[in-house]
Amino acid sequence: MKKIITISAILAFFSSSLVAQTTAPNVTPTINSGDTAWMIVATALVLFMSIPGLSLFYGGLVRRKNVLNIFMQVFILVAVISIEWVVVGYSNAFGSSSIEWLKPYFGGFDWSFLNNISVNDLSPYFISRSQTAADGSSIGTIPHVVFIMFQGMFAVITPALIIGAFAERISFKGFLVFSILWSLFIYNPVAHWVWSGDGWLYQLGALDFAGGTVVHINAGIAAIVTALLLGKRRDYKGHALPPHNITYVVIGAAMLWIGWFGFNAGSGLAADGLAGNAFMVTHIAAATAALTWVLLEWILDKRPTIVGISTGAVGGLVAITPAAGFVGVGGALIIGIIVSLICFAMVAYVKPRLGYDDSLDAFGVHGIGGIVGAILTGVLATPFVQSGYSGAFYGNFHQLWIQLIAVGATIVYSGVGTFVLFKITDKLVGVRADDRHEAIGLDETQHGETAYTNFD
Repeated sequence: MKKIITISAILAFFSSSLVAQTTAPNVTPTINSGDTAWMIVATALVLFMSIPGLSLFYGGLVRRKNVLNIFMQVFILVAVISIEWVVVGYSNAFGSSSIEWLKPYFGGFDWSFLNNISVNDLSPYFISRSQTAADGSSIGTIPHVVFIMFQGMFAVITPALIIGAFAERISFKGFLVFSILWSLFIYNPVAHWVWSGDGWLYQLGALDFAGGTVVHINAGIAAIVTALLLGKRRDYKGHALPPHNITYVVIGAAMLWIGWFGFNAGSGLAADGLAGNAFMVTHIAAATAALTWVLLEWILDKRPTIVGISTGAVGGLVAITPAAGFVGVGGALIIGIIVSLICFAMVAYVKPRLGYDDSLDAFGVHGIGGIVGAILTGVLATPFVQSGYSGAFYGNFHQLWIQLIAVGATIVYSGVGTFVLFKITDKLVGVRADDRHEAIGLDETQHGETAYTNFD
């Protein structure tokens, strides 16, 4: 009798389980409030990097007669590229072209003016967490519009980084036309290649967690091309001109460091352990690079400088950007040391030796730092952070090869494209400020304002 009861109980249990499985309602994908709140904060932090962070960092490094021009250049990019992004930029970068052979290279226009995107739509892009939609596809846990805003801040700051190369000698009209064209024809396609599911570098397996290729190599190569095409400042003597306000430089660097947590940790698109790891390695790489740079100054020049330690920190932040979601603390320490050694050599020795006028070292720090970081991602990526990814140090030399392809493709496309767009802009409106305007200063001649007033 006991056996019959036991068998009946077991059968009843399995029957109820089957009924429960067949009658359970489908789970509707929903917005995760924690992920969304974090991504809104991360978006604000990336905007904080541009205004006021980059404005103060670059503005302090130029002479007092050009500081407002730097502020204006960054500020107007926040305005004009934000509009470009929602009109066509996002669709070009993350959409899918209706022409099959164009899909790996260009996103098309289906999302122009954010057409057909509702405030309640979930992001089709995700890294850390996803949900299954009714059609079986995977979608993210944050609103689509939040993802669009987050990526829009990347689109804003990338052309702003180029400002450091041509500071103090570019006409405002030429700068604005060139920056819009560059965003349309250089930034958006490269972002599509690397971050869109259709992109050819994404399909190849290139790793760029937060913008080593898309942002820093892209902007850094454009920086050196524009610096060479513009020529040197009229009073450039082969060495850095004294900054007019080092206090601005330090405040700007500190703001960049803080904002970079949104830049990197936000790129996981969720509030989770991967975001926490990116947060930590971002800080450690910046700290290591800052310390390495200032020790190099102390040993070689006998004096540690605040401009040096600020520059080193930014170099570390640049280099960890592509690797933040793929390396641990050990990788961050190695990246911080190596990027400072290489960027210090570029700024202190290579630039004076070759004689080019990269005004604020946009190429020497962002371009070179981005290249170093992207390549080291292919070396140091560890499965202990994300199990699906590894680099040469863990036996996956193929990943290093893919990283080299991504770096090379970005260098060539950005370099050639920037050259062409510069020439077009020069023909249309002119790019170089004339000698008289440059001598007086761009604040007064381009904007009719001066940053500092002397009262008798």
